[in-house]
Amino acid sequence: MRYCLLLLLWALPLQADNLIDQQLPDFYQQLIPPTTYPLSWQPEHFNDIQHWRTQGRAALREALLWPDEPVDFAASLLKTEARDGYSAQLWSVQLTKQSRVQLLLLQPDVAKPAPAVLLLHDHGARFDIGKEKWIRPFATDARLPSAQQWADKYFSGNFIGDALAKQGYLVLAADTLGWSDRGPVEFSAQQALAGNIFMLGRSLAGMAAYEDLRLVEYLKQLPQADSSSLAVLGFSMGAFRAWQLTALTDDIKAGVAVAWLNSYRYLLTPGNNILKGQSAFYMLHPGLAAKLDIPDIAALAAPKAMLFINGGKDQLMPPAGVEQAYQQLATVWQAHGAPDMLTTTLYPQYGHEFNAEQQQQVFSWLSDQLTVSASAKH
Repeated sequence: MRYCLLLLLWALPLQADNLIDQQLPDFYQQLIPPTTYPLSWQPEHFNDIQHWRTQGRAALREALLWPDEPVDFAASLLKTEARDGYSAQLWSVQLTKQSRVQLLLLQPDVAKPAPAVLLLHDHGARFDIGKEKWIRPFATDARLPSAQQWADKYFSGNFIGDALAKQGYLVLAADTLGWSDRGPVEFSAQQALAGNIFMLGRSLAGMAAYEDLRLVEYLKQLPQADSSSLAVLGFSMGAFRAWQLTALTDDIKAGVAVAWLNSYRYLLTPGNNILKGQSAFYMLHPGLAAKLDIPDIAALAAPKAMLFINGGKDQLMPPAGVEQAYQQLATVWQAHGAPDMLTTTLYPQYGHEFNAEQQQQVFSWLSDQLTVSASAKH
């Protein structure tokens, strides 16, 4: 009898720590803050919005686990192609001490410095293309059919970067580690990559964020770029990176995030895509979720100009979480005295996409935020 009792007592903790759908521990709801996250903007906790922003941004930067290590870009032009009113250029750039990468740059034919847009690509479980999801590959590039398939699936057949270049913008896109020229790193291999980087005392999500910061540094020092008129545009995982980047640096004047915004309360639900790992490792900074919710991080971009677009039928982003996030953002922009600098749009009829109608909204909004020569506008 005593032996059976000991076995029963030993088994109790194992029964208490069950998994839900093999993804979540059954006690996960106990770990979610019951009201607000400690560093969320609350006037009763922070009497100065600028102090809150400084403190929140410091927490975000620290969580990257990636020190600032400037290095000479040592840029080298590899290839160029003339297009309609602009040229496409392939560059090799020493982005960080660890990474030399290839960039696609679209340069308008006009001689004077142009407003610039950095494009951040999605995850999409498609790894043979990265920067090519935004910018049409060269005519001889074997990835052109894949890129066109992607544009047809998510962008109404359009290459967003090329559309922006025709409007007079300088456009830049690069691959995140794991995609196109820096991949493929597929599915479970992404989790292994993240774990290996953790064992080196760094973070995969932090690496991606730091490289995005370096892309801004590279873009703003180009003589053909108007460094006072820089914008960032991202779709899906790229949207996460877009508002994160706008929160991290004041070099960005305007940010656009399409199809990635929510709250942990709504994403931490059995069956949600982010719980499967893979793309999550590019967006999870160790310990940060104990201090800031997702909208809190995005709100660190305030009071700069930001446009958020989401679809009401997006199965990856629960609409109730989107609406709650929009409300939190509005509170912060209002506290800055800059409510007009925030635009949030939820299209109830659309899913996880960046279609022609939404593109027109973005083009119009960017034109209002950045200065484009009248002759270049269409």
